[in-house]
Amino acid sequence: MRGSEYAELKAFVAVVERQSFAQAAKQLGLSPSALSQTIRQLESRIGTRLLNRTTRSVAPSSSGEQLYNRLAPLFREMASAVAQASEATGQMSGTLRINTLGIAARTLIAPRLARFHQAYPDVVLDIVVDDALADIVAGRFDAGIRVGGQLEKDMIAIRLTPDLNMVAVASPDYLARRGTPKSPADLHEHACINWRLQIEGRHYRWEFEKREQRLEVAVDGPVVTNHADVGIAAAVNGLGIAYHFEHDGIAELLAQGRLIQVLADWSIKRPGLFLYYPNRQHRPALLGAFIDCLLDRKPFDQG
Repeated sequence: MRGSEYAELKAFVAVVERQSFAQAAKQLGLSPSALSQTIRQLESRIGTRLLNRTTRSVAPSSSGEQLYNRLAPLFREMASAVAQASEATGQMSGTLRINTLGIAARTLIAPRLARFHQAYPDVVLDIVVDDALADIVAGRFDAGIRVGGQLEKDMIAIRLTPDLNMVAVASPDYLARRGTPKSPADLHEHACINWRLQIEGRHYRWEFEKREQRLEVAVDGPVVTNHADVGIAAAVNGLGIAYHFEHDGIAELLAQGRLIQVLADWSIKRPGLFLYYPNRQHRPALLGAFIDCLLDRKPFDQG
């Protein structure tokens, strides 16, 4: 295979995996116009259209899907071979793609980015924040971070945090105006910040438990969101009661008195955050280094 043919195939795989000419061009160090020309050359050489393009999206054609399914494992195997060779020298490089919940991005990854980059300056961390339960294999991610109990099958999982407390919170102003709920049933008389489940599109039914009595409550209110920052901000600003992980920035707001917990004796615990990845025989050292960083293990221990 000539070098130009390899470059064309590599460009095609990058476009399919990124689902974007702009993102693939950035990854390859090309201009979007140069990448488009490369794909046209490949399609001309093969004699068929490989990508269906619109102004908003790009996806493989039937022929393109077949070609990608044959090429992708080969490129992954080559990348793995290069990574192992790099590991042998002690010099890590390459790209690590992580799909993560927003809570993990904010509380685990963001505070450690500088330390990881200082230790591995030649590594690119590609962090995709996604509160849906993404298929990391189909999405070509190296690993994902999710709440335990929601992990895909046939995955290796590593606990990153203890179990997480769910807390119902509201601002002092809201409670002064509307009163304090004494039981989950009282929520029907309150404005609540709804959470949309991205997987199913429906609203999350708030779960409570007390003395082995378990309840689910469908709530209503002025805000529906799939982003914790929006829901918590709405509660801080007095729009209603929110129900989120205490770990998700709420503990600080409670300590500051900007939020007050309600229904504390009904709140539940959810399994903690886990990093998970496909059950492969060889775990890349790069992923191992990232896990060590998240767990503050050597060389990232905080003393």
